[in-house]
Amino acid sequence: MLSKELEFTLNTAFKEARERRYEFMTVEHLLLALLDNPTATSVLRACGADIEKLRRSLEQFVEENTPLLEGDDTRETQPTLGFQRVLQRAVFHVQSAGSKEVTGANVLVAIFGEQEQSESVTESGDSERQPLENFATNLNEKALAGAIDPLIGREAEVERTVQILCRRRKNNPLFVGEAGVGKTAIAEGLAKKIVDSDVPEVLADARIYALDLGALVAGTKYRGDFEKRLKGILAQLKKEKHAVLFIDEIHTVIGAGAASGGVMDASNLIKPMLASGELKCIGSTTYQEYRGIFEKDRALARRFQKIDVTEPSVEETITILKGLKSRFEEFHQVRFTSTALRSAAELSGRYINDRYLPDKAIDVIDEAGASRRLQPESRRKKTISPNDIEAVISRMARIPARNVSRSDLGVLRTLDRDLKMMVYGQDEAIDTLSSAIKMSRSGLGTQDRPIGSFLFAGPTGVGKTEVTRQLAHLLGIELLRFDMSEYMERHTVSRLIGAPPGYVGYDQGGLLTDAVLQNPHAVLLLDEIEKAHPDVFNLLLQAMDHGTLTDNNGRKADFRNVIIVMTTNAGAEALSRRSIGFNMGDNTGDVLSVIQRTFTPEFRNRLDAIVQFQALDQRTVASVVDKFII
Repeated sequence: MLSKELEFTLNTAFKEARERRYEFMTVEHLLLALLDNPTATSVLRACGADIEKLRRSLEQFVEENTPLLEGDDTRETQPTLGFQRVLQRAVFHVQSAGSKEVTGANVLVAIFGEQEQSESVTESGDSERQPLENFATNLNEKALAGAIDPLIGREAEVERTVQILCRRRKNNPLFVGEAGVGKTAIAEGLAKKIVDSDVPEVLADARIYALDLGALVAGTKYRGDFEKRLKGILAQLKKEKHAVLFIDEIHTVIGAGAASGGVMDASNLIKPMLASGELKCIGSTTYQEYRGIFEKDRALARRFQKIDVTEPSVEETITILKGLKSRFEEFHQVRFTSTALRSAAELSGRYINDRYLPDKAIDVIDEAGASRRLQPESRRKKTISPNDIEAVISRMARIPARNVSRSDLGVLRTLDRDLKMMVYGQDEAIDTLSSAIKMSRSGLGTQDRPIGSFLFAGPTGVGKTEVTRQLAHLLGIELLRFDMSEYMERHTVSRLIGAPPGYVGYDQGGLLTDAVLQNPHAVLLLDEIEKAHPDVFNLLLQAMDHGTLTDNNGRKADFRNVIIVMTTNAGAEALSRRSIGFNMGDNTGDVLSVIQRTFTPEFRNRLDAIVQFQALDQRTVASVVDKFII
C-alpha cells in the first residue's frame, strides 16, 4: 500500500526519533522527514516553498517543543493521534482515487488537511503573558468595566465569605446551593464591592480571578502540559499577596487533567496550598454535585468552609429585580413597571416549578423585554406591563395565559354551569366537584396539597371520565390518563416512579413523575383505581398530602397545580340493587359502606370529596343521544 520511497521515509523518521529519545512522533516530525522525500519536495518546490528555511524552522520547533524520555525510561516513541490521522487520511484519499500506493505527495496533502496542531506555538507566542491572563478572568477588571451586575441582598452570605477569607488557614469559602439561586453572583458581587471600596480594609486590595478550567485543559496534548499550566497559575497566585481564585462548578476539578489510570488531577495539585493558607479559593457547586462528587473527596472537602446559599423569597426576588431593573431597561430600551416586576417574581415562583428564584424571574423580565424589541418600531410599546409578563410565563410554563392571570374568576364562576351543559344527568356530582375546586382556588385550602383530590364513584358509562375530560378542557390544561388495571402487580409500582438502582431502566424515570414534570398544570385521571395494587395507594398518599412525589433519580414532581381524579366502580352493584321499604331507591349508604371497605381510612381522609355519580334514566339517555346526533 505504501510506496517504497514513503516507507523508507517513515522508517528513517522513527529511527531518528528513537535516537533522539523523543516521547512522541508528531505531524511536525513527519513533515520534517518528508523534506528528504523526492516526491514531496518536488511538490513543495512547485508551490514556491523554501525547503531549507522550512527545514530550519521545523528542526527548531521539534527541538523546543517535543518532550523527551527520561534516561531510565525504556518506552518506545509513540505516534500521536494527529500523526495517525494524517496517514489514515492519505490512505483513504488514495483508495478513493483508485490508486494502488501512497506516496509522499499524498501524505503532504493529508498534512494540509490537518487542523492547526501547534497549541505550543500559540503558547510560545504568548509566553510573555502571565498564566492568569491566559487561563483566568480578572473579576475586578470586569467590575471596573461595568460588566458585572450589582449584588442585591445576600448580606449574610457576603459577611460569612469575608470572615472565612480573613482566616489564617483553610480560608476557602464554598457556596453550595441549587442552580440559579445566585452563587456565582455572590463571587462577582464581592469583586464589585472590592472595586467600590465597600469591603473591610483587610480585603481592600484583594483581586478575584475566575478560573477557566476548559481553557486550562484545552490543547494539553502531552503528559505534563496540564500540570505545567496549573502549577504556573498557582505559582503566580502565591506571588500575588491578595489574589483570590474563584472556581465555578468546583466539582469539575476532581479528575480534571488526570492521565488515564493516574490520580494526579487538579484537586490533588491545589490541596497542599489550600490547607496551608497560601492559596485563597472560592468555590461554588450544587447540592447534588457536592454530595455525589465533592464530599466524597474528604481531604478536599475539609479544606473548604461550606456556605449554604438558599433560594430567596418572592419579596427578596422583587428587591433583586428592582436593583437590576435599570440594566435591562437600558439594554431592551423599555420600561418595567413595579407591578410587572412583582408579577414576574410571584408568577414565576408559582408556575415555573423546575427552576429557582431569582434566576427564573430574571429570565422572565429578560424575555419580556426581548419579545418587545422584536416588534416593529411603529407598534412597539415602551412599557412592560403585568399582561406582558403573564404572556411570557404562559409560554415558559406551557399553560394558557388565562390560567396565569389572576382573572380566572370568570371560568370558576361558571364552571358548574359549563360542566352541566357538557354532561347530562349528573348535576349533584358536578356541584360537589365545582364547589371543592372553587374552595381550593380561593386560597382557603392548603397550599402544599394538590388543587383537589377526588374519587368519582358510580356505575360504568355514566360520565365519570367525560366530566374529567371536560374539566380539563374548560380549565385549559392537559389531561393525563392512567389505566390502573395495568398496575395490579406489586412490581408495576416502579413504572410510576422509575426502577430502583441496579434494575433495567433505572435512568429513564417514571411514567407518572415524568408526565407531571412535563405538565405541571394538569388533570390527572387514574381510571379504575380499585384495581391497582395497595402499594400504589401508599404512593399516592404522599402526592395527595404533601403535593410532591420523588422519582428514582431524586427529582421531585410538583403536584400542587394538579387536580387528581380517581374513578371507581366500587359500590356500583349496590347502587343498581333494588331496595325494600320506605327508603326505596336510595342506596347511597350501601355505596359508601362498600367504598369504606375498599379504601383505607388514611386514603379516604386525604380526599377532598367522594363524588357519587348516579345511573342515567331514560330521559337523560335520550338527551345524550340527541346531543351526539345533532
